[in-house]
Amino acid sequence: MAGQPIRIEDLRNPILDEQQKAALAHGESVQTELTVKAVLEDAVRKTGLDDFGPDDFHERLALWLACADDDPNRTGLGRMIHFADCARYAGARLRIRDLLKRHPEIRDLEIRKPIIVVGLPRSGTTHLVNLIAADQRLRSMPLWEGQEPVPDPNEKPGPDGIDPRWHRCNAIWERMRTGSPLLAAMHPMEPDHIHEELEFLLPDFTSYNIEWVVRAPRWRDYYLAHDQTPHYQGALLDGLKILQWYKPRERWVLKCPQHLEQLGPLMKTFPDATIVVTHRDPVSVIQSAATMLAYGARMNYRSTDPEWYLEYWHDRVRRLLEASVRDRPLLPADRTVDVLFHEFMKDDMATVERIYEVAGLPMTNEARRQLADYVAAHPRGKEGQVVYDLRRDFGADPEELRKAFRFYFDTFEVRAEVR
Repeated sequence: MAGQPIRIEDLRNPILDEQQKAALAHGESVQTELTVKAVLEDAVRKTGLDDFGPDDFHERLALWLACADDDPNRTGLGRMIHFADCARYAGARLRIRDLLKRHPEIRDLEIRKPIIVVGLPRSGTTHLVNLIAADQRLRSMPLWEGQEPVPDPNEKPGPDGIDPRWHRCNAIWERMRTGSPLLAAMHPMEPDHIHEELEFLLPDFTSYNIEWVVRAPRWRDYYLAHDQTPHYQGALLDGLKILQWYKPRERWVLKCPQHLEQLGPLMKTFPDATIVVTHRDPVSVIQSAATMLAYGARMNYRSTDPEWYLEYWHDRVRRLLEASVRDRPLLPADRTVDVLFHEFMKDDMATVERIYEVAGLPMTNEARRQLADYVAAHPRGKEGQVVYDLRRDFGADPEELRKAFRFYFDTFEVRAEVR
């Protein structure tokens, strides 16, 4: 029921249903080889292609795999899922490279004046980008397109007329919901959901995304030590141009929390962008992220370790915000919009009107109707509202956690939410 409060009573010691137990048992019965060779061979077999391009990505892929392979706490099912994800990314890499070889003119396309939402995860970025994407004048990226930007030339829509890529994406979502049923209330991942363009970085085996699915501090350190500009100007831009080639629009709306710590690469890649920066109490973000990840860990790890996620994401959110404050001067003052979470939640349509004004995009009656229809079809808490509780679930003091973010509260008029 919409708005119904949901309390996760088994965060630390999960109570599993028979389907979850069966899935975990199956995972333990399978030997999954987490090696670069195995992943690439699987992608070649499934696509019939074999040109991965320069092999510099091997080092990055090897580290992604090692983060799971070296962890005895990772379940057999978790190993299977990680292998399948990496093989899917490798397959997408093959198809992208093949398409660009056959149609080099794709790289001549331009992505002009995009509206790009950046901000902490769990700070309203998802709702904001999905709301703006309801305006059909703009191009956006539904998850099913991001996961497989290049269709299999041997496939055709079925009798229902739906792209097979949509069905594959939906199958992944349904498996996620079976394994972790409350994910829909915390972070929807259905095929038509407008998602983050970091999907195009995954076939290049970079981005902070892996930190959400694997306990990967080694990858974090590697990723932060390497300039991401080549990946933004290469894999990310190529992915957007491919989608633009298939389905043109004059302007894009994008979003990705990772951009907070990559404002330099972002602005080098999209110098004429309008940047929308969302702001929320970091402690609320940490509380939400740590709860979601500890809940999802029940299928991927033998112990959920809520304190690990709290400590890791407290540090990670601090790094994201420190980088964003440090690099704030890189953003164009006349094309940057700051969105405070409490103001956005109070009047989301007014927020969009303000963004459009800065972006130079007229708000038409048709666009206003499309946005209103989206809001009516997506009420807050449609799948129920998870009750987050730092003290109960993590034994943590919100005020102690907040001390690390005084620099952020001193810079922006953010309201403390968690007490």
